Amino acid sequence: MSIKTATLNGVATIEIARPEKKNAITVAMYQAMADALNAANAEPAVRAVLITGQPGIFTSGNDLDDFMQRPRQTGDSPVFQFMRALHGCEKPVVAAVTGAAIGIGTTMLLHCDLVYVSDEARLAMPFVSLGLVPEFASSLIVPQLVGHVKAAEKLLLGDPFTGEEAVEMRIANAVLPAAEVVPHARRMAERFNALPPGAVRDSKKLLRRGRTEPVLQAIAAEGEVFGSRLSSPEAREAFSAFFQKRRPDFSQFT
Repeated sequence: MSIKTATLNGVATIEIARPEKKNAITVAMYQAMADALNAANAEPAVRAVLITGQPGIFTSGNDLDDFMQRPRQTGDSPVFQFMRALHGCEKPVVAAVTGAAIGIGTTMLLHCDLVYVSDEARLAMPFVSLGLVPEFASSLIVPQLVGHVKAAEKLLLGDPFTGEEAVEMRIANAVLPAAEVVPHARRMAERFNALPPGAVRDSKKLLRRGRTEPVLQAIAAEGEVFGSRLSSPEAREAFSAFFQKRRPDFSQFT
C-alpha cells in the first residue's frame, strides 16, 4: 500500500510511502488520503492529523504515467476529493517534510496548519514548465503570502527553494535537521491532546474565516484551466520530453 495510515496518541498519521517512485502520487493514493482525512475528521479520538513522507522525500508530485492514463475529469475525481478533504479538515493538520516536495507536494502545505521542513528539503511548483497552471489555490494563496513578484518567481518560473526560504515565504514554521523533523512534528501534533478540541476547532475556523469560499473558487477555476491545458500542444511536448528524458522545445509555440 502506497499510503500508510495509523492513529496513535490522538494523532492520525498519513504517510506517503512509495519511495521506489519518489513518493509520486497516483489516483488511488489521492483517494486513500482523502478517505483517511475524512475518517480522521469524523473520529472524536483524533485530535490532530500528521502528514509525512519518507526519509529524503516528501513527494515528487503526480505520478505522470498514472496521471496521463487517468486525468482528473470532474470535481469528484480523487485529487479534488483530497483537496476538499485537506482544506476542509476541522482538526489541526501538521506536515513533516524531508527532502523534495514538488508540485502538489508544496501546494498541499498551503492548507496545513503547522509545517516543519528539513534542512535538506527542496520545494518547487513547476506547473508552467509542464505546460500546465498552478493548482490547489496556489495562484491565490502564494501571492497573498509573499506578494506578486515573489509568487511569479515561484509559480511562473518554477524556481525551486529551500526549507529556509519556505519559512521566509511563510509556508513553513521552522527548519530542522532531517532526523528531527518527523519527531518534532509529532510532538507538536500531540500537544493538541492537552487542548480543548472544541476551542481548537472553532479557532481554526476563525483563522480561516473569509478564505474558505475564495479558496474553493480558486481550486475550481484552476482546475478548469488545468484540465483544458492537459490536452494542449504545449503540455504534450512537455510530457513527451519528460518521458523521453530530453529538454522540451517550446520555440514553435506563440
